[in-house]
Amino acid sequence: MEQERGSWGTNFGFLMAAVGSAVGLGNIWGFPYKMGNNGGFAFLIVYLLLVVFVGAVVMLGELAIGRKTGLGAVGAYGQFSKKHRWVGGIGVAAAFFLLTFYNVLGGLVMRYMMGFLLQLMGVDGFNGQEMSFWNYILHDYGSMVFFHIVFVVSNIIIVMGGIEAGIEKFTTVAMPALFFMLLFVIIYVATQPGAIEGYKFMLTPNLEPLSSVEGFFSVVKTAAGQMFFSLSLGMGAMITYGSYLNKGEDLQKNSWIIPACDTLVAVMAACAVLPGCAAFGLDYASGPSLLFNTMQNVFLSMGTFGNLFGFLFYFLVFIAAVTSSISLFEVIVTWKLDQARERGKKGNRTVIICVAAAVSFAIGLPVALDAIGGWFTQKPGIVPAPYQLLGMEFGAEGVPMFIDAWLDFFDVLSEGILMPLGALIMTVLIGWVYKTNFVREECEISGHKYRLPKVYEACFKFITPIGVTIVLIGQIMDFFL
Repeated sequence: MEQERGSWGTNFGFLMAAVGSAVGLGNIWGFPYKMGNNGGFAFLIVYLLLVVFVGAVVMLGELAIGRKTGLGAVGAYGQFSKKHRWVGGIGVAAAFFLLTFYNVLGGLVMRYMMGFLLQLMGVDGFNGQEMSFWNYILHDYGSMVFFHIVFVVSNIIIVMGGIEAGIEKFTTVAMPALFFMLLFVIIYVATQPGAIEGYKFMLTPNLEPLSSVEGFFSVVKTAAGQMFFSLSLGMGAMITYGSYLNKGEDLQKNSWIIPACDTLVAVMAACAVLPGCAAFGLDYASGPSLLFNTMQNVFLSMGTFGNLFGFLFYFLVFIAAVTSSISLFEVIVTWKLDQARERGKKGNRTVIICVAAAVSFAIGLPVALDAIGGWFTQKPGIVPAPYQLLGMEFGAEGVPMFIDAWLDFFDVLSEGILMPLGALIMTVLIGWVYKTNFVREECEISGHKYRLPKVYEACFKFITPIGVTIVLIGQIMDFFL
């Protein structure tokens, strides 16, 4: 079965793919602006604590479930009990809803990358809208749809190659390249006058944002949502990647390496973006447009060298985006391949990825046509927003945030509800139903020692479920109340 499904060629290849799944727009795009919106240092401390006590534990649980069963999310839970297949279905659904808007954002990154490439060639890459291109591109619907398609097609090509020849081959080159390009950006930004203020904002101890109950829950909720999104937890990705991992690898060590590398890249991204804001007099709390509008203007202000710098920056963001999106597609592909094998048939990877890509593109099309996530509701897109379809008045009392626009709608379904819900159910099942002994056995089957068994048992039974429950309640309150 292992040869029929395929497997990782090396543990390094697995780690690069898993880190690539974790490192994505959540790191380069989400982490800096959320850190900027939530007090800098306070957000960083809360995020690091959540990674240690929630992220690494959920990561180990998902990898153990995947490797033990050798199946994707739905089939893996079905191996423990057919009554639990729906838990894996939550992960597949989360991955799908993430793709509906993630592909659009990936296309946007490609458009900015192409813009700076054209600038290097002496051609106007931003349609005469250099300093206000963000407003322009969101309503240039032809470009939005075109680059949406291009990004989806790039995913199809990689995933069609399979685990070793496709995903592993791409990520073993892409991830080290991303790291060194990001390091180059950081070094350049650090040399700019005024950048030191950005580092002070990030690293000077300041817990004032956590001083009130409301502020505390706001920071925790935001940090937790970012962690789940960034680490690819609760979406079936790590179960799926774990199912292709051979029994000789140190599962417990890998479950720490992946969050550590992901967190390192997130902090590195913040070290590039926030000091860049300080150096060029821009607002840390620019929100989701920070990656696009703010950073583009920073690069354009550098002159000719800025065009090269801008191209490199958005190219590394593209790498981060595509290494994550291919893992989301692989969750769906592996689910259908396992389903076919269960019926005694041989699934066709090419057909499955093409169908999954087409469906995700079609359902995600409203995101590309609706001015991206409600950031410009004064000038809405050409597709009616969810609140309009439901006959609700925008801005009226009782209209939830996620009703404002399609990106918000799909985001709340995936990152806001399904991902923490899936992680919560998984930890409860491991702690109280499957028992933690199976995690220990799966870790020790490789001949490696299972470290801190009592700590992990306490985390699976009490600490992590309580933490995820608080997160889930906070997400629901934020979106619905």
